[in-house]
Amino acid sequence: MVEKVAADAKASPGEQFTLDLLDKAVDGMGGQSREGQHEMARHVARAIDTGEHLLVQAGTGTGKSLAYLIPLIAHAMDSNKPTLVSTATLALQTQIVGRDLPRLLKTIDSVLERPVNVALVKGRANYVCLQKLEGGFPSEEPAEGQLFSLGEDTSVPHFAAAVGGPSSQLGKEVVRLREWAEKTATGDRDELMPGVTDRAWRQVSVTSMECLGAQKCPMAEDCFSELARARAAEADVVVTNHAMLAVSAFEGLAVLPEYDVVVVDEAHELQDRVTGAVSGQLSVAMVHAAASSARKHTAITVDALYAAAERLEHAVAGAPSGLLPNGLNSEQLDCVDQLRDASRAALSDSKSDSANAVDGGRQLARSRLMLILELCERLLAANENREVVWFSRNSTFDPQQGYAQPDETSPVLINVAPLSVAGRLREGLFAGHTVVLTSATLAIGSAFEPAAAGLGLIGDGAPGWTGIDVGSPFDYPRQGVLYVARHLPKPGRGTSPEALDELEDLIRASGGGALCLFSSRRAAEEAAEAMRARLDVDILCQGESTMAALVRQFAEEPDTCLFGTMSLWQGVDVPGGSCRLVVIDRIPFPRPDDPLMTARSRAVAQSGGNGFMAVSATHAAIRLAQGAGRLIRSTGDKGVVAVLDSRLSTERYGGFLRAALPPFWATTDRTVVRGVLERLHAADS
Repeated sequence: MVEKVAADAKASPGEQFTLDLLDKAVDGMGGQSREGQHEMARHVARAIDTGEHLLVQAGTGTGKSLAYLIPLIAHAMDSNKPTLVSTATLALQTQIVGRDLPRLLKTIDSVLERPVNVALVKGRANYVCLQKLEGGFPSEEPAEGQLFSLGEDTSVPHFAAAVGGPSSQLGKEVVRLREWAEKTATGDRDELMPGVTDRAWRQVSVTSMECLGAQKCPMAEDCFSELARARAAEADVVVTNHAMLAVSAFEGLAVLPEYDVVVVDEAHELQDRVTGAVSGQLSVAMVHAAASSARKHTAITVDALYAAAERLEHAVAGAPSGLLPNGLNSEQLDCVDQLRDASRAALSDSKSDSANAVDGGRQLARSRLMLILELCERLLAANENREVVWFSRNSTFDPQQGYAQPDETSPVLINVAPLSVAGRLREGLFAGHTVVLTSATLAIGSAFEPAAAGLGLIGDGAPGWTGIDVGSPFDYPRQGVLYVARHLPKPGRGTSPEALDELEDLIRASGGGALCLFSSRRAAEEAAEAMRARLDVDILCQGESTMAALVRQFAEEPDTCLFGTMSLWQGVDVPGGSCRLVVIDRIPFPRPDDPLMTARSRAVAQSGGNGFMAVSATHAAIRLAQGAGRLIRSTGDKGVVAVLDSRLSTERYGGFLRAALPPFWATTDRTVVRGVLERLHAADS
């Protein structure tokens, strides 16, 4: 079938070149040709040729990285602009640059016209700032409890006083950072082994707003971040992440080189990652920190800032946490307006006398003021711009709920986020570029429309697109069983005694080898504690060691179990008998008090749609599929996905959710599934 696809007369020269490269790469890397991989590569090449956007669902094991990298490289040979790959996580970004692309290029280099130049682009805070390293920014320890996303703990060497001396743990880390900075060619944090704490890294890095800029910084010629961007401008393939893509699309900032084609990997994450990247949070503590910094480093009068902060504090005092359906009230808006004016005046007063002055302290202070001004303007225009506003507070863990709850005695935090990122993505990403979006969980059943709608590809004026599912090389009905514990009570607070009994029964039948995924950290910890008392198998729990160490031990010990939360739902790739049972405690609906999800559901309902199905159920379906996808990772894997939430079988929306899952053989018979697990354990013993 692969040969037939490659030799198809309908294949354009670009498609045929792509398929020839793919065949050579697969042969050179010692792999096997896969029909889905060829189909995906061909469609990606066709999308690049036609300019039509493409959504590709490629199941686990398809080899989708190779299937999109090959056509990107083929296109780069003739394009005068870089092609882009965007990932959800820095980890996958690093994997592509450090492993996938080097192996691929080594196998096809002999048939390419010229060498392929690859570049990696991350946010500025991921690189060492040489100016800060040399003491070009002031030492500022934040006030206790201070909430501020910029400049928190910005103390720098001269570090002896700033971080407690070189004998402290933090001091030792900063000493090692300084020594590493003198040797590194990239200044990229991910190349530092072993790593350092976030607090230590902040001693030697700056955010984009804190940066002095290439025009003013005396270290600009040697700046690691600027050098990375310069390399990207000359590259054929640039690898970045969704957050950078969001900044480029929403802010119009030149954080990425001009590109004509982009592949968005882990595209099921794009909407949430983009939303997170462009959300903002304002607090009175931020205003106090900005005022203090401005007074210290620019010597301006900041009475107006403190007065505006005090008035805002009174206006929101006692307000409950949660969504504000109509935005801030008139009194609160007046306070934000006053704060905006005070911030704007402070920015004007704090300008340097010299256009070329190098003043890290001034820049730090002004970056804080600029952020507050921007947040004020967003809050004032929230209704007009269809942004969601809500109050939140710092949280404390509630053992009754099983997750963190807002501490209503703590100060109010004012949040703002776009109701939808669809329109902005349509303008900033899909307009002017060819976009290929791919994931193992992009469609629900055969429908791509839910994902497409959230990204701006549905509705009046939406660009054309095609959706394809290239399948998976796995025989899911023969390799896996989906078991829904229909007899269990509907989930409530915490984990029920019946669910714990069911979990014990399943793990006992499988002899361990279970990855157990929970909706909350507390639920995972309670279940782990209960199973340790009942079972004679090793139980690992998230938080007891680093994630990498836990996953490694789980993979190496066939009968060990691993319990954890959402970060494990997508981050575990353990083929073989060590993962023969995946247990999901409940359907991963968003929390009922999530303000943004609530606002989006209401907006869908107001327009005549089903808000629950369009938002909550779609969110749950994709994440349920990601969790279930941990089971079958190779053609030799066999096992059971057990869902301890009876609603997957009893509620009307259960069919919608099951349609997103791999086509496992399904049962609700606990006797049958116990027998399957016992046979699997016996076969692996």
